[in-house]
Order: sequence, then C-alpha cells, then structure tokens
Amino acid sequence: MLMQNVKGTFDFFGNEQLLRKKTQSVLQEVFELYDFDGMDSTMLNELDLLTSKYAGGDEIVKEMYQLTDQGMRNLGLRYDLTIPFAKVIALNPSIELPYKRYEIGKVFRDGPVKRGRLREFLQCDVDIVGVEGPEAEAELMQVAVEAFKRLNVPITLRWNNRKFLGEILEKNGVTSDEKLSVMLTLDKIEKIGNEGVVKELISKGLDPQVTSALTELIQIDDSSFEYLSNKYNIEKSKGSLEVHALQQLIDKLELDKACQFDPFLSRGLSFYTGTVYEIFDASKTFTSSLGGGGRYDAIIGKLVGREDIQYPTVGISFGMESIMEMIKNRPIQLPQPVVVVLPIGETVSVVLKTAAVLRSNGIRTGLEISKRKLKKSLSSVAAKGIRFVILIGEDEANAGMIRLKDMKEKTEIVVTLEEAIKRIEYERKSVL
Repeated sequence: MLMQNVKGTFDFFGNEQLLRKKTQSVLQEVFELYDFDGMDSTMLNELDLLTSKYAGGDEIVKEMYQLTDQGMRNLGLRYDLTIPFAKVIALNPSIELPYKRYEIGKVFRDGPVKRGRLREFLQCDVDIVGVEGPEAEAELMQVAVEAFKRLNVPITLRWNNRKFLGEILEKNGVTSDEKLSVMLTLDKIEKIGNEGVVKELISKGLDPQVTSALTELIQIDDSSFEYLSNKYNIEKSKGSLEVHALQQLIDKLELDKACQFDPFLSRGLSFYTGTVYEIFDASKTFTSSLGGGGRYDAIIGKLVGREDIQYPTVGISFGMESIMEMIKNRPIQLPQPVVVVLPIGETVSVVLKTAAVLRSNGIRTGLEISKRKLKKSLSSVAAKGIRFVILIGEDEANAGMIRLKDMKEKTEIVVTLEEAIKRIEYERKSVL
C-alpha cells in the first residue's frame, strides 16, 4: 500500500506549525480585544441542515463531503463555520442578544485544489447576531483591518450590498429568477475580465436587451456608489440607504483607505442578504481571497421555522490557508529548552523527577535520554544554542545534588536543584 495524504490535505509540524499557531494567536487576541466569545461548533452535522435551501446553495453542496453512519443517518462534514453557528443560535434561544462569537476550526470542501485552497482547511470566523444597523459591519471591518495590520499584511477590503446590486440589475431588466445567477457572473470580473463576463452572460440566454444593458454597465468608467445610484435613480432605495449609511461610518472611522466599494461584488454563497465583503492582498502579488463575509439576516429564523422572527446577523471569515500561503517564508525560530537534563548511568527516574520540578517552576526543560555518548549529547545541545545542562550521575543522585553546566560560560558546579533553579532564573531575567 502506498501511504500518502489525501489530495488537498496536509500535516503541519516544526517551524510551519509554529508560524500557524502564532498567526492564530494574533487573530484570537484581536477577536477577544473586540469582545468576541470563543465557540466550538460540531464538524459533523445532519445532511438536511447543510443542504437546506437556506444554507450555502447548490455550488457549495456539490463540494460537500457526505456520509452515512451505522444508523443509516445522512450526515455531512461542515463546509464553513457559518451554518453550524446559525444552528447553535437556533437551538439555544436563551442566548442573550446581541451575541458576538469567534471560532477557529477545520472545514472541508471537495473542490479544486490550488494555491491557498485545500480540501481540509482552517477557517477563523467572527460573527455578530442581534444588530441590525451598519455598526456591526463597520466593527467587523475594524477587526479585519486591525488583524491584518498585526500580521503585517497590507489588505484591500472590497465591499458591496446585495440589495443595491439587485436594484441595479432590476433597472437593467434582470428578472428575480435570473438575479442570483447574474450576480455570480458579475462577481467574476476580477478573475475573467469584462470579455469573459459578457460571454458568460450571453450563455445564460438572457434577453438580448438585458445582456446589452449589463455589458454597458460593467464598462462604465465611474462605478462609484454616488454615480450609479444617481444614474439609475435609486438614491432612496433600501439598498442605497444601507450603502450610504455604511460608507459614512467607514469615512468617520478612517477605514476608507483599506475599505473600497465594489458595485459588482456579490460573493458565491446564496444566503447573504445585504452587505458583502472580501479581503485581498493590497500588493496583488497573491490573488486568492484572504477572507470574506457579509450579512445573512434570514438563515436563523428560517432554520427554526419562524421566518417572522428576525435574527439580524453579520460575519466575516479569515482564510487561514491563504494567509499562511502568503507569509509561509517568513523566518521563525522554533523555541528551544532553557535547560536539558542528562542521565549518567542508571539515573533516569531521578532525571524525570528533576525535569518535572523544573517545569513546575515554569522552566522549559528538555531531556536527553537517547543513550548517546555524553560528548555527542553535549555537542547537540551546544549546536542548538541551549545554555544550561544538568547532569545527574549516581553520585549526584545519592547525594541529592545535581551538576549544573553553563555552556556559555563553560563552567560546571555541583549544587542543589533549588540553587540551580535560582541561577537559571537569574540568568534568564538578566537576558530579558
């Protein structure tokens, strides 16, 4: 049998895992500074939930991993963190709103594998449920800008409003049945260009006048909100008012340099009801999305069978794998032990006990119990830049002492373990 990883899945260890953990820590710190609570939702869910018409839509369902358990129940692995989060809110009506949560967890999609896009990958989501106004979207934009600033990754956050885009499409003769399909095509302008979008619109079999009007729309030189809302006489429409309110907040919060309005952005998931946004590398050297999200007010109420109850919700997801692909070559040093303990002779039990005491005092401690020759063990320690070594032979063990070797000063003394801890701590503090 040829042993290999499933395509689109990877094991992480060493420096790569250290960098991943540090990145996750940065994101988690920002999330908690903004007062989001942590959550762990289920990876395994009822298939009916994940394939619900209120969930991700046909495109996502095609990429979902489906399975049947021994009880012949139809299940699926989560393809994002949004639907499981909506399920948690739906199942727990006692949760006080507004509720702000973050989750960092694995999701699974059986889709095409490319740079920054895997089949098993980590998502980092923040969501706010219970806030109707644009202040929720603005706060999530602040979170995104702050997080990438700390990661030293310059970003452009492109944003739009699906209601506003829908109103423009209606003015161009797009029917309600055609609207979502046309939105998804317009969303591809950055990837396939105007010519590719026009070809795709033609292939949909739209009314020729509609296709002509949409072709003119995507070729407009001025695609600003002000121009488009005036051109189509929709300044007072619901979508326009939402765009205007959020733009005012963006300007006042001085987010306008990073957050740019894009009238053709719609994102692929069908459940978004208002604002949508997507994050990109501002230098454009990395073309895949670094994150995205939007407002999805309808999902939770529909999941509980109460469409009359509003659960206004907005979220943003950070694409961990895309972020890691961008920063994977950054230099990082694996942490080393402060001290390594070596047995000389039959003193392994004493060595293990000594290491436990050192660790209980907050000192990162390594063990050298490979039974290599002492000279090779000390050479290995020196090569790693570890300053202290504790040697315990049978004489030291019987006397309740240890031999402390300072590799930097090239000194060696016999002391009690308590005295060794004091000396190690003193030297650590003097370095800091």
